[in-house]
Amino acid sequence: MSITGIKGMNDILPGDIETWQYLEAQARKIFGAFGYREIRVPVVEKTELFCRSIGETTDIVEKEMYTFSDKGGTSMTLRPEGTAPVMRSFIQHKLYAQDPVSKLYYIGPMFRHERPQKGRYRQFHQIGAEVIGIDDPKIDAQVLAMLSHYFESVAIPDVSLQINSLGCPECRPGYRQALSDFLETRQDLLCADCQRRYTTNPLRALDCKVPGCKEATSEAPDMLAHLCSGCDDHFSQVKAYLDNLEVVYTVNPRMVRGLDYYTKTTFEMVTNSLGSQNAVAAGGRYDGLISDLGGPALPGIGFAMGLERLALMLGEEELVPPRPELFIATLGIAATKAGFNLLTRLQRQGILAEMEYTGKSLKAQLRRADKLNTRRVLILGEDELARGTAQLRYMDESHQEEVTLESIEARLLKEIHDA
Repeated sequence: MSITGIKGMNDILPGDIETWQYLEAQARKIFGAFGYREIRVPVVEKTELFCRSIGETTDIVEKEMYTFSDKGGTSMTLRPEGTAPVMRSFIQHKLYAQDPVSKLYYIGPMFRHERPQKGRYRQFHQIGAEVIGIDDPKIDAQVLAMLSHYFESVAIPDVSLQINSLGCPECRPGYRQALSDFLETRQDLLCADCQRRYTTNPLRALDCKVPGCKEATSEAPDMLAHLCSGCDDHFSQVKAYLDNLEVVYTVNPRMVRGLDYYTKTTFEMVTNSLGSQNAVAAGGRYDGLISDLGGPALPGIGFAMGLERLALMLGEEELVPPRPELFIATLGIAATKAGFNLLTRLQRQGILAEMEYTGKSLKAQLRRADKLNTRRVLILGEDELARGTAQLRYMDESHQEEVTLESIEARLLKEIHDA
């Protein structure tokens, strides 16, 4: 019996991977222009990290984490999100001592045990970015401007930015209590999860996807009406900077996000193309997270976006793989050896080149070259080899000429450079 992959953990195959590489390359290009540097952290962390940062009453910690004990008895978890591991690394390596401001981004897999569905899997991949050390509303606006610019650059359609403020430790407790009191009067209308945690984590009820909970909370208290003066001013400035940068957004007072560490500005990039799981990127400010994890009292803001969802939104059309610049077709043992040596020299100089390795007929080799959509074919037989020449065929122009083997490398480099 053949062994298959684990449900919800998917292979990314040639034909699909080009789309992923494109999305990742654009992120590196754009984030780099905004001053971000890449960081890579392990896929496994101590479970305590996520319990302390995400919150023990969140769906992620309660239901979705892949947690196990290692041989030493330490509880370990496959990372379900990227911010907490990046903050752990930031604190552990004292990056704050190198520069008071850190701009970091990451690309990699995350893991959550949930029901696989369109664009949502048990192993999924995220591109994320974090800014540490700045609490000015301008950086909130710049992060959102960069995120909007990324979506424009990769031409993903039907995406809109929604923003909200979740307040701070000064004003959120009052709102939580008001919301909890409101939910208590509607307990019988809530789903089992919301009934269980309406006192410990009432904000999650506003984000619940169960239709009954949406209806039951339609008249819930508004967080924006409970903001303290500092949070209200911060949010007003964020909106003013976004307006000045001509970044289009809408205010969604029901957006609460699923992680406990968020404060003040929160946001989502949403779409109508993926059903109920409509967020393709999300994030917010987390000014207390670093100190909660044992680091200095530094503010932070960041986001993550799901690569699977981005790839889905680019559509079914595959990105065309790169065309080989040259296919070397050979006839005879000596010609094949010479052709193989030439192939390797060209590849070492960065030229995408291919050949047939199994001694097929010239006709079969030309069919292979045509299937690969190669730009040129070099035909080399024993007679040509003896003369130090070969036939160079330009496939798009249906043009062929004799060239010397001595000149082919320089000629290809010049043609490719001038193209």
